Amino acid sequence: MDKKIKLIYILLILTLNFSCVEKKSTENETNKPELVATSKADTLKFTSGIRAIFQDSKGNYWFGSHNEGVSFYNGKSFEYFTANEGLSDNQIRSIQEDKNGKIWFGTARGVSVYDKGKFTNYPSINNNPIFDWNKTNGDLWFNAGAEDGINRFDEINMNYLIFPKPKNKNADNADNTYGVTGISKDKDGKVWIATYAALFNYDGKMVNIFDKEKLNLKDNERLHIRSVLADSKGRIWIGNNGIGVLLMEGNSIINFSEKNNLIHPTSTRRGDKSKPGTLEHPFAIEEDSEGNIWFGDVYTGAWKYDGKTLTNYSISDKLSNPMVWTIYKDNKNNLLFGMADGNIFKFNGKAFEKKF
Repeated sequence: MDKKIKLIYILLILTLNFSCVEKKSTENETNKPELVATSKADTLKFTSGIRAIFQDSKGNYWFGSHNEGVSFYNGKSFEYFTANEGLSDNQIRSIQEDKNGKIWFGTARGVSVYDKGKFTNYPSINNNPIFDWNKTNGDLWFNAGAEDGINRFDEINMNYLIFPKPKNKNADNADNTYGVTGISKDKDGKVWIATYAALFNYDGKMVNIFDKEKLNLKDNERLHIRSVLADSKGRIWIGNNGIGVLLMEGNSIINFSEKNNLIHPTSTRRGDKSKPGTLEHPFAIEEDSEGNIWFGDVYTGAWKYDGKTLTNYSISDKLSNPMVWTIYKDNKNNLLFGMADGNIFKFNGKAFEKKF
């Protein structure tokens, strides 16, 4: 009898041990999906280029591509949206968030807003263009495709505003179009709007025009504006495709690239491919948390201006290629650089590291 009791006791102990081992193994299996979700295999898959980067109020990232739609990243995995899911177009030019948490996309063919899992679209222009800008309000501004105006949302309607034209429209002026290429708001609330053929600002009462003549361009130069930044010091930086960076400070306007010998002597200043070590094609401009101004050139990589010196970063500094299309400062003041090959890089203070 004692032997039987001992045998039963031994079997009971063994059963409990196997039960514990099995339970421990199950807990490890439960943790595996989290590791898979953040694995190297789940990375951003755009190849056509990054046109826009945005981090929303919840910390999620949105990436706008050149022709592959939008990607949403929640910190673990990516989700993709294209025209098949309701976007106006697959070319994304800007991304914003309104006060209600809705995400807005400026595309090549209109504006799309994403809310509660679905898209609502607004065309590039409507049938009632507005010439008097003071009849509208709202803080959301969008490009209107290649049209000669800009869209402004007033929380109910998307209003299409017409740009006033310069009195002396130069026939040699870029593409002679006023398609919007950049928007920036200064510390006084003025909205600065870059277009191919002119720069505009709007102070809530008047629309002011800065054409080739007002920007002090030479006879052999033409406007082809691709970016604008109103910095924390009140300076306006203007990126022009072919003649580099223009700097507006008070009533003074200079060619910043030329002043710093960053336009090659053989340059035609007409948008031809630039040589290494030049700053002639700035498609992106941003200010970092320390007040440094960054430029993204489509031929020579990234440039940093600290107020005294200019530093150039390119492939040797771990960028995947020299074509920078966009620069974005996220909620933690990290600078993110969107490249023409679809990669995104973060500057770590010394060099660049690939993200996402």
